[in-house]
Amino acid sequence: MLVDTVDLYVSKFNLIEKNKTVIVGVSGGPDSMALLHYLIKKREEWRLRLIVISINHALRGEDSIQDTEYVKHFCQENALEFEVSTVDVKGLKAEAKMGTQEAARTLRYQVFEQMMDKYNATYLALAHHGDDQIETVFMRLTRGTQTDMLKGMLPSRPIANGHLIRPFLCLAKKDIEGYCKEQNIVPRRDPSNNEDTYTRNYFRIHVLPLLREQNPNLLHTIQQFTEHAQDDSLALKQMADQVARRIVTYQAQPPQVSCSINDLKKHPRALQRRLFHLILNYLYNTLPSGLNYRHEQQFFNMLTNERANASIDLPNKLKMTRSYHLLMFYYEENREGYQMVLNVPGTTRVSEEWSLLTELVTDCQVKTRDENVFYWPYPTNYQSKRLFIRSRQPGDRIYIESLKGHKKVSRLFIDHKIPVHRRDHWPILVNDQGELLWVLGLAKRSHDQQLEGEHYIKIFNQFNNGL
Repeated sequence: MLVDTVDLYVSKFNLIEKNKTVIVGVSGGPDSMALLHYLIKKREEWRLRLIVISINHALRGEDSIQDTEYVKHFCQENALEFEVSTVDVKGLKAEAKMGTQEAARTLRYQVFEQMMDKYNATYLALAHHGDDQIETVFMRLTRGTQTDMLKGMLPSRPIANGHLIRPFLCLAKKDIEGYCKEQNIVPRRDPSNNEDTYTRNYFRIHVLPLLREQNPNLLHTIQQFTEHAQDDSLALKQMADQVARRIVTYQAQPPQVSCSINDLKKHPRALQRRLFHLILNYLYNTLPSGLNYRHEQQFFNMLTNERANASIDLPNKLKMTRSYHLLMFYYEENREGYQMVLNVPGTTRVSEEWSLLTELVTDCQVKTRDENVFYWPYPTNYQSKRLFIRSRQPGDRIYIESLKGHKKVSRLFIDHKIPVHRRDHWPILVNDQGELLWVLGLAKRSHDQQLEGEHYIKIFNQFNNGL
């Protein structure tokens, strides 16, 4: 009965292809031992190479060692390749300030990924079952509001260079226990599973029995529910991906994402939410635990904010800002100012974004309309009258010929709608007296016309990704 049920589930989701290598995570408990027993039955038919990995979390002293010895002995009897790995859960827990279960899971999956790479395995098979799925869904409902949480655990998901598969999600715990009894499997038992200290155990011991009283067919109900949620989530993700390709701009170095607020608001709220989480997944290597529904609400508030400029701090120094019509996500930069000598002739690299190329010329177009080219008379004693590139300073003003007077650089930034977070690092060309000559790409100071026979410095804004 169990084998037939799992066969149908494996076929439905195309979980296992023939002639592949499968890493099997086995603790010695009834669930993982039943899964291993099932895969042994299918090994010849599907021509599988099975490699058993047992992990000693070193939390239960001698009992933990006996668990791995039990699995090792079973593998020897069944001619299975076997590896054991001991991990320091307590050490990681103290170092990273994690809970016991979180630290154990982190280390466990690190080992699994290493073993998949080592054996070039296509699959990692784990024994999560239908009761685990019910617990997962209801635990997530009590902790968060994202609809993706309702997907529960997926039958298959990418890991390392292959896929993590869960062939037992279609089974109830009682089905697995019955199978172990039928096949004379005497598994190891972890006494801590009977304690309600951990959240999952609490749900298993106290919540599931109450739910089953209301719905004896709860396993089938949740299975259908999560599969529908997975289908809906996939469809919305595909739609969000399509929209993102049209309206979202990604920058790798430094990591940054921008999007037109007007373009965002053209789409339904559900897609706006998906795009927000798509952006976060791009910018975060791992989603921080401090991220919650309040940040999502701040995102929606940002779209309707009437202020031209607004800023929100997200976890891990990620900022979300509104600058006029533009929504931006970026990591907070070092706000220290800078000043450097302009290399003449040569190249002056200001940042990833800005780089200036200079050369000496006699053919001068002092009044060029090209905002990325600037000319300045080259004095014979340049070494004592050098030019500098620096960041803005309080009270900066530049003389504008058309105004017959000076204009504040801060006002210049506002008029050109330069995002607030970029203003402190915007390059400004100054002379040795500190006079502002050029706010790159925005405004130039006028100067006397070319004198006959005089050389000029031609300065070209070589890389300008910001305008």
